[in-house]
Amino acid sequence: MKREERYRLVLEHFRREMPEVNTELEFGNVFQLLVAVILSAQCTDKRINQVTPELFRRFPDAQSMAQVEPDEVYEYVKSVSYPNSKSKHLVEMARALVERHGGEVPADMNQLLDLPGVGRKTANVIQSVAFGQSALAVDTHVYRVSHRLGLVSKKDNTPYKVEQALMKHIPTEDVPRAHHWLLLHGRYVCTSRAPHCDKCAIENICPKLLEGSRLEH
Repeated sequence: MKREERYRLVLEHFRREMPEVNTELEFGNVFQLLVAVILSAQCTDKRINQVTPELFRRFPDAQSMAQVEPDEVYEYVKSVSYPNSKSKHLVEMARALVERHGGEVPADMNQLLDLPGVGRKTANVIQSVAFGQSALAVDTHVYRVSHRLGLVSKKDNTPYKVEQALMKHIPTEDVPRAHHWLLLHGRYVCTSRAPHCDKCAIENICPKLLEGSRLEH
């Protein structure tokens, strides 16, 4: 099967099964989304959603978080992965937003990447979810599923290369949803250690390219 045909079949499936899809992170504004995405690195959305209600009650916006030290934020996020570094990044990020952008989260990629704790994946999530831009974040789930389904080649061995390959084949109007399609498929069906192939609706077209599908940190 040619790659173009594989994309067509995979995208048709997701359009049909998940026409409306969004992040599972819970937030009330763009700043809170940014905080949640930074916290979610190497941590489950379920855990983040348990932590953020109290965090957001105390720090609903950049201005409130910019006024404290990391150790105060740490008390709210100590149950997530790497709480020390994330607390530091969150406070530095909030201060940068206040100093450079009046407390508002920018939509521009370069301005997002200039914020402490924000990498390309996080910036893409913000552009897509908050601003509806045609941006595709590649996390471990997206990376794994893209390789296993044969949507990308073995040479696409970094998140950026996978992002570029996917962007070449996915129609612009599908890109904001495609991140969530692939992520949720990886989170609940095409799981890392033991994929649930018996529950997969696209198992009949899957080449099961398991080798090299994991993103090495």
